[in-house]
Amino acid sequence: MLAASLVMLSGGLIGSADANSRIKDIAQVQSARDNQLIGYGLVVGLQGTGDGLRASPFTEQSLRAMLQNLGISTDGRSTNANNVAAVMVTATLPPFASAGSRVDVTVSSLGDATSLRGGTLVMTSLSGADGQIYAVAQGSVVVSGFQAEGQAQQLTQGVTTAGRVPNGAIIEREVGAQFEAADHLVFQLRNPDFGTAVAVADVVNAYTSQRYGVATADARDSTEITVRKPANAGALTRFLAEIEGLTVVPDAPARVVVNEKTGTIVIGHDVRISPVAVSYGTLTVRVNETPTIVQPLPFSDGVTAEEPNTDIYADVEGGQVAILDGPNLQALVSGLNGIGVKPDGIISILQGIKSAGALQAELVLQ
Repeated sequence: MLAASLVMLSGGLIGSADANSRIKDIAQVQSARDNQLIGYGLVVGLQGTGDGLRASPFTEQSLRAMLQNLGISTDGRSTNANNVAAVMVTATLPPFASAGSRVDVTVSSLGDATSLRGGTLVMTSLSGADGQIYAVAQGSVVVSGFQAEGQAQQLTQGVTTAGRVPNGAIIEREVGAQFEAADHLVFQLRNPDFGTAVAVADVVNAYTSQRYGVATADARDSTEITVRKPANAGALTRFLAEIEGLTVVPDAPARVVVNEKTGTIVIGHDVRISPVAVSYGTLTVRVNETPTIVQPLPFSDGVTAEEPNTDIYADVEGGQVAILDGPNLQALVSGLNGIGVKPDGIISILQGIKSAGALQAELVLQ
């Protein structure tokens, strides 16, 4: 049912207590940002599912370089190993991560390997955008997909050429951050909205005025809210924890999100439609091919032939006309369900209502 796919969005700055959200859940501190890491490495120990060294020459070059670093000379001889795969290794360095802590890494095949299941990632350095090495990854690769193959059939479920190494990277270098030395905080809303930004600033000012005797927050735009640290607030870490724990009712524009591939429809609480008449009918066309075999006459020079026979049927279902008037979400959903159409039909109706100018909301197609 359509009603099961609804997301209830608050209609204003004032709402029920259940709609309150903590500032830490709707915004993030600007200085507390993630950093992306990337590296190139080898996965060994595969069961014959690695790269073909002729089709992926960079894998053979990397294998030779690794063996030479380990003091093993290959004398330029070619190898036919198929249990090695070249991979790209990616990870996300969280904010304020200290040296010695661990993070997960993602491993993705670069060559023509068919599966990374059962492989082990060899020590790989991970660099940031500045070219500096921030972590080193190594460990067993966990692959969620699987592949089964026989002589006449092959079954693959999920992705077998990508996997993860849980806690596989050790952080070797910290990202410099002067957090405690700052005299102000900048919060960035995850869903930019002017109403939400003003609401956050008002809530913070009400708290700091009561506790510290001064208003400290200012909404710059729909995304950023600046909060100055009061002189008598003590440590910035404690002050940030106090601000993040405050609750606010976030605002959101009226929006309808439609995913035509999956048939998912998400309608916001503030969506309204003007009175409009909707007629929906489904045209079904069926084409049946029933060829017949025609035999030649006795003692003739004819041959047995196949004569095509095609039957085409066309049927129109539905065609009801309904008056939709959505002063609230419940009335809109009841009107759409009253026509008795499936989600794909409701998507077409919403697109038509939007084209007619009767849908008072943003229609987002994915």
